[in-house]
Amino acid sequence: MAQDNLKRVLEKTGRESEEREAERLAIKIGFSYINLATQPVETDALELIAEETARALRVATVEKKADRVVFVALDPTAPKTKSLIEDLNKKGLKLKIFVVSLTSLKRAWDFYKYVTKKTGPITGRIDVDKERVEGLIKKLTKLELVKEEIENFDFKKFSTAQILEIILAGALSNRASDIHFEPIKSATRIRYRIDGDLHDVLDDLKSVNYFHVASRIKLLSNLKLNVRDEAQDGRFTIGLGKKEIEIRVAVAPSEFGEVIVMRVLDPDAINLSLPDLGLRKDDLKIIEAELKRPNGMVLNTGPTGSGKTTTLYAFLKHKNSSDIKIITIEDPIEYHLDGIEQTQVDPEANYTFVNGLRSLMRQDPDVILIGEVRDKETAEIAIQAALTGHLVFSTVHANGAAGAIPRLIDLGVKPNSIGPALNLVIAQRLVKRLCEKCKVADKLDSELKIKLEKLLKSLPERVDKKDYEKIFIYKPKGCVNCGNSGYKGRIAIYELMQISKEIELLMNKEAGEIEIQEFALKEGMATMQQDGILKVMSGVTTLDEVEKVTGALEL
Repeated sequence: MAQDNLKRVLEKTGRESEEREAERLAIKIGFSYINLATQPVETDALELIAEETARALRVATVEKKADRVVFVALDPTAPKTKSLIEDLNKKGLKLKIFVVSLTSLKRAWDFYKYVTKKTGPITGRIDVDKERVEGLIKKLTKLELVKEEIENFDFKKFSTAQILEIILAGALSNRASDIHFEPIKSATRIRYRIDGDLHDVLDDLKSVNYFHVASRIKLLSNLKLNVRDEAQDGRFTIGLGKKEIEIRVAVAPSEFGEVIVMRVLDPDAINLSLPDLGLRKDDLKIIEAELKRPNGMVLNTGPTGSGKTTTLYAFLKHKNSSDIKIITIEDPIEYHLDGIEQTQVDPEANYTFVNGLRSLMRQDPDVILIGEVRDKETAEIAIQAALTGHLVFSTVHANGAAGAIPRLIDLGVKPNSIGPALNLVIAQRLVKRLCEKCKVADKLDSELKIKLEKLLKSLPERVDKKDYEKIFIYKPKGCVNCGNSGYKGRIAIYELMQISKEIELLMNKEAGEIEIQEFALKEGMATMQQDGILKVMSGVTTLDEVEKVTGALEL
């Protein structure tokens, strides 16, 4: 026992001496020093340098945010290291260089085991002509204009890269979240998904031209060009000046060719503050209070595409400050957030939510975002983190706020451990927002007015009824501003369930979703549908939209 203690003391002394030596060298050669024992290492950043090269030159890249990269080295002034730094600079990367110890480097290199071995980078990056693309974005404000631009494109005279720029610029100009390429018998159809609905852009792109477009997309996404009979997934980045737009690509075989769906991840789309989320005043107060808490868990529920990521990112940005550490583990990282450490799961390299979360817990974070709670182990580690001084944000599959608790129990989590950890459960959906330029007042018949007044009286006390004393409802009309749809953009409708002592008792009894829901309503929870109807009464959306996402209206 004494020998073990002596060994540990000697090892600790040796490490401290090594770090002091690295710090002295940094001062001597004019660089900053960093100890990676207290810093996270991002697998995405590591991939900028091959493992063999990193070990040979005694360097690593441990963090990447857009074009800004943290580069660490045993000695940044070594000739081969200086040459590598120059190569990275030529690629448009802005390096922040630190001196580190060999122990720090070994810790960073150890994360290579979480990096999938590939023949090339995960994602390609293209720097487009900023002025040309911005000009196209300003020009292609209608789907008809996008169609016209594509139809007039001379495939023989101009490169395939330029037609792809037109398609992407049209998507950005029209706020499309996805671009669909759908081969039919003799041609290919192009459609944009805007505010949740698909819209035709072009239905007769020649097959030979689509072949070149598809090849270009696959090349940028680092996908196999000669594989056409199996699904492939990839991504690439468009460098538009200081702004970077991520494109996620899914390719799948079909009867008449390869179907391609491109998810457009425009950082402007999630640049929202808490007030921008569309929360009612009473819900906003609850959220602000919960975000001030130092620990506990906030869960968000809803189907894919319901805006959960946007909501949780708004929470992270609200919390983000220089005096706390925020780390995320996501699948995949959809948007990069400045000042926040983001990591991405990679099951092929055994970097799962479970393994990644265990690793992140050793980094001493204050706030953790877990992309999704999918299994018992992830749930238990997340709950343990919430109980030990961390504020944890995550998502779980459930239809409503009350359904999140039975879902955790179904995963195998002990009911008596959920209550003390869980602070708040949110459920949300997206509804289309009426165009402010052209919406028109709709007729409010006496029967509907009576039903809406009755709804107001039944709402919890925390909802400020004064905001809805004068009931006006609106309907879409259509104008140039909204592309004649009558709607522009989407807004979330929410359901917030705070975890009280009484709800904890229901958890311990393994109560079902309906029982928990009924008790939460008695405690003052407003449902998603009620929130949606209040947004109708505020002139934000329509009853049809609310009914579409929440089911038959209970009026």
